[in-house]
Amino acid sequence: MTATSFNPRALLAGSRLGVLATIKTDGRPQLSPVQPFYDETAGVILVSTTAGAAKVANLRRDARATLEVTASDGMSWATAEGVAILTGPGTDPHGPEVEALVDYFRAAAGEHPDWEEYRAVMVSDRRVLITMTVDHVYGADIG
Repeated sequence: MTATSFNPRALLAGSRLGVLATIKTDGRPQLSPVQPFYDETAGVILVSTTAGAAKVANLRRDARATLEVTASDGMSWATAEGVAILTGPGTDPHGPEVEALVDYFRAAAGEHPDWEEYRAVMVSDRRVLITMTVDHVYGADIG
């Protein structure tokens, strides 16, 4: 990838592993490895997590977030900054909170072999969907 052809949004779209930074109460960053899905058309990054995760507590207090992804060869990276909205956890397997997680799974991975099982696990695991609006993207190809 040459510097003139590098597109950080394309790297975001192709990455399924990244580091999400949120802000702790003392102002320092809290970093979490995540499996993001970038919906470039909607301009959002989606991440599924559990309600008890530190990143959820941090985002409930301060919705600013940053996601960094790195190419598999380590020679390019992309960073997205934005504000996150949290959906869930849901208590009804067919409620809107779980439907949002179903939509996320379909967009990121396709069809699930057992949607009823998936829905039940989303409720029992107290899953939360992070939807980060992408306000700014930057990165570099250092190769």
